[in-house]
Amino acid sequence: MARHYHQGLFKPKFPEKYVGDVNNIYYRSGWEKKFMNWCDSNPNVLKWNNEELVVPYISPVDMKPHRYFVDFVIMVKTRSGELKKYAVEVKPESQTVPPKQRSKKTNKYINEVATYAVNQAKWKAADEFCRQKGLDFIVLTEKHLF
Repeated sequence: MARHYHQGLFKPKFPEKYVGDVNNIYYRSGWEKKFMNWCDSNPNVLKWNNEELVVPYISPVDMKPHRYFVDFVIMVKTRSGELKKYAVEVKPESQTVPPKQRSKKTNKYINEVATYAVNQAKWKAADEFCRQKGLDFIVLTEKHLF
């Protein structure tokens, strides 16, 4: 079954809020596009960018160093007026929970296990990295976006 991914260039209505090249904002899913629209239109989001934060991590699949490009960094003004910075990853809920064990170890199952393991390694590294930089790291799923 062919998969159809929703990808493209995002054109912000408020380009002054975007930190980076406003002509090169690329979304890789409909969920990322939805989050970009939220960042762009929400008056409490003061600044945002896409795939600008790079976090080194070791992949548990090949035990080699890799670079993880976190989906977004946003600066928001909270209800109390405080400024907070968040590193935000947008992922399907299915990739945030361990795959259900199956009796047959199909290629699909092996890929799901590998994806989950790599995501966990990325997010652990990102959480530690962000804490050192004064950011909070969060993972948002479709449950948060809809």
